[in-house]
Amino acid sequence: MTEPARNPYLPALARIDQVFDETYDIKTFRMVFEDEALREGFTYESGQFAEVSVFGHGEATFDISSSPSQRGFIEFTIKKVGKVTTALHELGPGSQVGIRGPYGHGWPLASWEGKDLVFVGGGVGLPPLRTCFNEVLAPENRARFGAVTIIYGARSPQDLVYTREFEQYRQAERTVLHLTVDKGDESWTGREGFVPQLLDEVAPSPDNAVALTVGPPIMIKFVLQGLSKLGFADEQIFTNLENRMKCGIGKCGRCNVAGKFVCVDGPVFSLAQLKQLPTDY
Repeated sequence: MTEPARNPYLPALARIDQVFDETYDIKTFRMVFEDEALREGFTYESGQFAEVSVFGHGEATFDISSSPSQRGFIEFTIKKVGKVTTALHELGPGSQVGIRGPYGHGWPLASWEGKDLVFVGGGVGLPPLRTCFNEVLAPENRARFGAVTIIYGARSPQDLVYTREFEQYRQAERTVLHLTVDKGDESWTGREGFVPQLLDEVAPSPDNAVALTVGPPIMIKFVLQGLSKLGFADEQIFTNLENRMKCGIGKCGRCNVAGKFVCVDGPVFSLAQLKQLPTDY
C-alpha cells in the first residue's frame, strides 16, 4: 500500500535552543528539530531558505544563516519588522516553532572551487552571506577555495551583526575583513562611509574571482555598478532575492517574474540571469 504524500505545507516541529542578540531589533535563533532523526539528517545548501512558523501568528520566509557544515541545528537571523517577526522576538529558549524547507537553489559553491570569493554585505543582508563564507572557511572546505574578502557595513556600529565572530574572520587563513559604518560614534575607531565606497577602495581583482552581494536595494544597485567597473563580468556576480518569497514551493505565484519563480529558480541569481528579467523588476 502506497503511503499518502506528505502535506508540503506542514512544518516539522522544532524548539529554540539559543538566542543571540545581534542588535536592538535583530536576533539570531538557533533551532533544533524535535525529531532526532531529522535533527541529525537535515541537510541544506548555503543560500537556501526555509519557512518558520510561530503558532498562532503565522509563518514567514527567512534565509538560513548557519552553514551546512554545522550539524545538529539550524540558525536564522531575524529583524523585528512585522507580526511574525515580532512574535518570534518574544520567544526564548525552549519555545516551540515550525520549520519547513529547505527551499530554492543556494550559492553554487561547487563551481567556485579554486576561485577567490568577494562577499559584499550591508546591514541585515549579511546572514545569506554568512552561511556561505562560514561554509568556505570551515576547516574541511578551506583548501578548496582561494582568498576570501568580506566587505561589510551598516548604518551605525550598533547595527552591525555577528560582531562576536569578527575576530575569527580576521584570524582565518587567506581572509580579510573590511568594515564600515555610515556614521560612527565615540566608541567607533573604524572606517566611516558607505559600502559601495569601501568596495571602490578595496578594489578586489576580478581575476579568477566571484563576487556575492546582499543588502538594501540601493546598496546592491551601487555595488553592482562598482563590481562592473572593477571588471567583474555579469557571470561573476551573484545576489539573493529572498525577500520576494511566500509559499516557498512555486504554488502561490507571489514571486513569479516573467515565468521564473524566485523560490524555485532562485533565490540565488547571477547578474547575467537577472538581466534576462524585465527591466522594471
